[in-house]
Amino acid sequence: MNTNSKGTALITGASSGIGAIYADRLARRGFDLILVARNRERLNDLANRLADETGRGIEVVPADLGKKEDLKRIEALLQSDASITVLINNAGVGATAPLLASDIDKMEEMITLNVNALTRLTYAAAPGFVARGTGTIVNIASIVGVAPELLNGVYGGTKAFVLAFTLSLQKELADNNIRIQAVLPGATATDFWGIAGTPLDHVPSEIVMQAEDMVDAALAGLDQGEVITIPALPDAGDWAAYEAARQKLMPNLSRSAPAARYNVGG
Repeated sequence: MNTNSKGTALITGASSGIGAIYADRLARRGFDLILVARNRERLNDLANRLADETGRGIEVVPADLGKKEDLKRIEALLQSDASITVLINNAGVGATAPLLASDIDKMEEMITLNVNALTRLTYAAAPGFVARGTGTIVNIASIVGVAPELLNGVYGGTKAFVLAFTLSLQKELADNNIRIQAVLPGATATDFWGIAGTPLDHVPSEIVMQAEDMVDAALAGLDQGEVITIPALPDAGDWAAYEAARQKLMPNLSRSAPAARYNVGG
């Protein structure tokens, strides 16, 4: 085993797709890994391959983060393992059907995984990162966090939470040498689509990015210090303008009197 490690990266949803690619890229960057997902067989296959190819130390922790007892196990691991320097909050599910055609129980399960699990794992990791003066938290959001009209609104709502949570976290931890990033992929070639209810071959190919390219762009954005990374966005100035417009709103979002256009009380 190569002992020259940059620390350990814990990656959720690591058995396939985006999570598995993060595992590959971070192992090749010199990180040991803790791989978390439900599918033990896939995790073992990935861990064995990456250990052979990179010499990194790789731990497999099967867990269903939608279940409280499994989630608490991963929280405890993040709280107790001081070698962990990176948390990749990648686990999540999506939906493409309209709200009125959706199963409300499935929507609740999606909120539990996309919002509750991500929040609790971040809360488990952040205090240790702050105490040690170093750490990286990457939250995988989605472009539907800013464009909820594109897919199921509950899914968009969960990813809007991830975006807002990340922005707040970055502001709160700005003076603690903690890197915070939200990644907003567009359509990406993974098994997300089939699970969400729309086969990938029904999605226009011109909007679908290969998962390897998406992760490589996200890591480049992290290296460049981006808090918000949108891998497909050609002009970063467009996001800067969007953010500037949002910041311009802030001083006037809460005032003692209604705006004049409402003709209230005058």
